[in-house]
Parts: sequence; structure tokens; C-alpha cells
Amino acid sequence: QVQVVESGGGLVQAGGSLRLTCAPSGSTFALNFISWHRQVPGEERHQVAYVTTSGSAGYADSVKGRFTIFRDNAWKAVHLQMTSLNSEDSGVYSCTAEGTLNGRDFPSWGQGTTVTVSS
Repeated sequence: QVQVVESGGGLVQAGGSLRLTCAPSGSTFALNFISWHRQVPGEERHQVAYVTTSGSAGYADSVKGRFTIFRDNAWKAVHLQMTSLNSEDSGVYSCTAEGTLNGRDFPSWGQGTTVTVSS
């Protein structure tokens, strides 16, 4: 299996930047992609960005041009660089690692890290 730990959240002023890091461990060779999700109280969790084994990335419309997701070699870490932050970017950001191990698909979630953007 794969475990993930997030870090890098905090309080930032509107217009500022923040970098989140997701550190996977365990059977990282089995990973297919890692994604970042955001959740705010009372709303569903939704995907913000993802990166695949080949390095392909995708973004939610709300963050395109402002957020960049990239990974270190061999899945040692996945970073989410966030710029031009606004209050709507506030929430709990969690990392999800998905892959295939022994013929079975698995998702692994972290505990999340909180981002608060003050206006």
C-alpha cells in the first residue's frame, strides 16, 4: 500500500503564494497518479489538480494559470505551487494517491493540510 502525508498549509494574505507538499511512502512503484483535493465545510471535496506517472497534469478551471502541480522523480514528493491566492482557495487540501497493486486498484488519502487566505 501507499501512505501519504501532506504539509505546507497555513495562513496567507490574498494575492500571496503557498506551496503544499504531498509525501508518498510505501509501494510508490504502484502509483498511477496523485491528486490534490480541496474541501470546505458544508461542501463536497473536489479535485484541484493531478499529476500522472508520465508527468501529465490537469487542473480545475478555478485554478488554471495560478496553481502548478509537479512531482519529484520516483514519486518522492508531489508539490502544489499556489499563487495569486484568494479567499475561495481556502479549505482543507488533501492528497490522494491512486495506483494498482497485485492487480487491485487502491486509493490512499492523507489527513489534509489547512489553507486559509485572508482578504
